[in-house]
Amino acid sequence: MPDLIAPLILTLALDADSQRFFDTLRQQHFPPERNFLQAHLTLFHHLPGSDYDLICQTLADLAAAEAPLTLAVTGLRFLGRGVAYSLENNRLQALHQQLQATWQPSLTPQDQQKLKPHVTVQNKVDPAVARSLHQQLAADFQPFEATGTGLQLWAYRGGPWEALQTFAFKATA
Repeated sequence: MPDLIAPLILTLALDADSQRFFDTLRQQHFPPERNFLQAHLTLFHHLPGSDYDLICQTLADLAAAEAPLTLAVTGLRFLGRGVAYSLENNRLQALHQQLQATWQPSLTPQDQQKLKPHVTVQNKVDPAVARSLHQQLAADFQPFEATGTGLQLWAYRGGPWEALQTFAFKATA
């Protein structure tokens, strides 16, 4: 069991090829001094560590009943000081809303918002640098698919995240 004080982060696990694709771009374009993490699609930014056991049980039950999710990678988002790929999947939205309802009393304002799934490949750079990368990547962008393979729970420790558990989607489509 993790340190009960550390906040928990929940991300969507991606298939190996998609993870490699996004990681490569992140390694190329994220400021190295700030790049502590692999590319990720965050579902919740701050869940209470004190609820670890309950959160794990909820995620295990959900993942056991869920099939892998086909995600449409639909385009690029200019973040002002970075660039992200936008992803879409209606089932992912429904799962997020279900978890929001379950965890409502302990959610931060950020985690109460509608999910806008994305994978950030650049952040915390000068806006001109971000705009240039956005234009470069958008010029050659072709929509593609990625697969959400499960849920990953992390402990936030101020820099690198500590991987706690992965809950693989186990149902067949």
